[in-house]
Amino acid sequence: MASRLKEKYTNEVVSAMMEKFQYKNIMEVPKLEKVVINMGLGEAKDNPKVLESAVKELELIVGQKAVITKAKKSIANFKIREGMKLGTKVTLRGERMYDFLDKFMNIALPRVRDFRGVSDTSFDGRGNYAIGIKEQLIFPEIEYDKVDAIRGLDIVIVTTAKTDEEARVFLEKMGMPFRK
Repeated sequence: MASRLKEKYTNEVVSAMMEKFQYKNIMEVPKLEKVVINMGLGEAKDNPKVLESAVKELELIVGQKAVITKAKKSIANFKIREGMKLGTKVTLRGERMYDFLDKFMNIALPRVRDFRGVSDTSFDGRGNYAIGIKEQLIFPEIEYDKVDAIRGLDIVIVTTAKTDEEARVFLEKMGMPFRK
């Protein structure tokens, strides 16, 4: 069974994008490549237990095994040594990516306090969009009582769009609630 977002892409978004940008070939239409969710945990250097709970929460949210990220370089000012475990990340592709984005745009984002839409300036110049979330509690899988600390996470949506303008229109058509 295809996810709602994937069906929306094939049935509505492709034709709307073809019309707006005058693509000659259907393969020119931007599509989702992957979604990377990253949780940087500076406090993990002092308390390794923090990393375990963060990994569990991230896996609950996305439904996929998370990878623990390590420091690439030693930084004396931050008391970080090369190879220290400092965060966790997940790369979603295919069906899971569509399911996660659907849940994120339609369930999690509206649960953000005083939500008025996401910024439309967070594009990187190559058609990718990054968004930072201040607390993991907006996801329905996270039980408020079992959370030991409020943590933020970064979500990067990688598309095949060539320009930021194409990517913005594409994500808007997919249902991303940008600020007016």
